Amino acid sequence: MSGVTLAVSGEPDKTASSATTTTNKPQQKHVPGAAGVRSMNLIGSLRVIELQLVAFVLVFSASGLVPLLDLVFPALVSLYILLLSRFAFPSYGSGGPQSPIFHGSMFFQAYVVVGTIVGLFLPLAYVLGGFGRGDEHAVRSASPHLFLLSVQILTENVISGLSLFSPPVRALVPLMYTVKRIFVDIDWIHNVWLNKSLPANPNFKDTAWFWFGRGLSVANLVYFSINLLGFLVPRFLPRAFERYFQQKGEIYAKEAEDKAPVIINKPHTLDKKTD
Repeated sequence: MSGVTLAVSGEPDKTASSATTTTNKPQQKHVPGAAGVRSMNLIGSLRVIELQLVAFVLVFSASGLVPLLDLVFPALVSLYILLLSRFAFPSYGSGGPQSPIFHGSMFFQAYVVVGTIVGLFLPLAYVLGGFGRGDEHAVRSASPHLFLLSVQILTENVISGLSLFSPPVRALVPLMYTVKRIFVDIDWIHNVWLNKSLPANPNFKDTAWFWFGRGLSVANLVYFSINLLGFLVPRFLPRAFERYFQQKGEIYAKEAEDKAPVIINKPHTLDKKTD
């Protein structure tokens, strides 16, 4: 995931640019465009499965399917982003929910949907299918990836609704989870490509299941590597810092304006002498 709840928006934010032109005009009801509707549908779908993600996180944590280091990682990330939000990048936003950092095009919407399918739904189907087939090796191979992605989505949903977290802190959440998940996906590839082989005289279902696991592991590594190197680092993170320093500059400019001395020019009156 590329920071779905932090980065998805179908249309640019035109509020600031149109503020001066709509002062004397009657308010019109805003109807979101097609891309915006798809974006809201995607976010709504993610929020519908939020409770299921919590359940999966608890199951993974209690079942021993996820290594201890991967279990501790979300706690360390949460502590780190709290420290960043307190000491390094305090928020200068308003008290309401934060607006999206990155306004994506229709192509970006499709890119996010592909990431949701490849990174979340197909691994979930693979783990559930592993339970059904009694394939413990498949379940253990994909569970760390699914666990980290579930925690990432939950974390993004939480911080996107709080003004406590500034744009750089919010952008670092998907970046840190993606870096960690790339290493987890490398282990996944190692497990299904080197440590697992087809049984003797396999049938069609066994062969399809075997190559489904292999292809899914490679697809996740490729997608999230592209996501990290082609989107999060060169585009998403700079946009977050740009917005942050713009907000910071506006706050400082307003403070300087409030502290500036006010000079009141009084009109001079001429005393007329009467004879």
